[in-house]
Amino acid sequence: MRNNKNRKQEDKSFSTKVDYAGELMKFLLARLPRKNRDNIKSLLKYKQVRVDGKIITQFNYPLAPGQQVTVSEKEAVRERSYSGFSIVYEDPYLIVIDKHAGVLSVASSGEKHHTAYRMLSDYVKTQDAENKIFIVHRLDRDTSGLMMFARSEEMQARLQGQWKDSKPLRLYLAVVEGRVEKEVGVIQSYIRENKSFTGYSEYEEGEGQLAVTHFRKLKSNDRYSLLEIRLETGRKNQIRIHMKDMGHCILGDKKYGASGNPIARLGLHAFKLSFAHPVSGESLQFEIPAPRKFSRVI
Repeated sequence: MRNNKNRKQEDKSFSTKVDYAGELMKFLLARLPRKNRDNIKSLLKYKQVRVDGKIITQFNYPLAPGQQVTVSEKEAVRERSYSGFSIVYEDPYLIVIDKHAGVLSVASSGEKHHTAYRMLSDYVKTQDAENKIFIVHRLDRDTSGLMMFARSEEMQARLQGQWKDSKPLRLYLAVVEGRVEKEVGVIQSYIRENKSFTGYSEYEEGEGQLAVTHFRKLKSNDRYSLLEIRLETGRKNQIRIHMKDMGHCILGDKKYGASGNPIARLGLHAFKLSFAHPVSGESLQFEIPAPRKFSRVI
């Protein structure tokens, strides 16, 4: 009976080194024969698995020989939140964050410190002073949601190349003014900027950049509509400009003609991101919930 009890304890808590490259799920199934995939997903969900001291929740996290995998018996204490962002996923090659509304992606002439790039750079340096991060894509200051950073210039080049070639899936939620009548639609134009850096659409090919936005209506009432938006291209302020063109400005978007701001923020949120891992080739998909303020007005 004593030996059986010890075996059960081993199943719950252990630490071991990785001796071959592969995915975390396969590794844990091999090392924890008493547990099935659902058991291991539960361990990951409740942050009981660490790789080299970092909490990992992604089942297809890529492992490399020499890394230390630790499974804790108890659920992890919730990690502290960071001002301006939350970490959704990290591995040796990339980091995905949930950027909060009001935070710049990178420094501007007026703000150099309170940016997602600067704060995340400070975070990775707490792990190792030599660590660096490299931006893959950006979100507008007042847009919240999923952003991705690379941990090396090589990974940045791979991910940005993938961004141009295979066009990773990027979905947004937008609360717009008025009742949108169409259930689905596509908006296409050529976007340019005026001298005050405000974007606008032209409908004949010229100096502007081609911009294509797909939308699908999720909910609406007499005053507002909630749209799911998919970007085919990624131009500056693209969604905001195209919603204005459609006659349904994004809630709170004073720059592009919104009449009011009942949610005290911009009604735009990058909620879903899907792409191939630059090293393993595995499909990674991340989804975060909409801000509560969005549902309150619909």
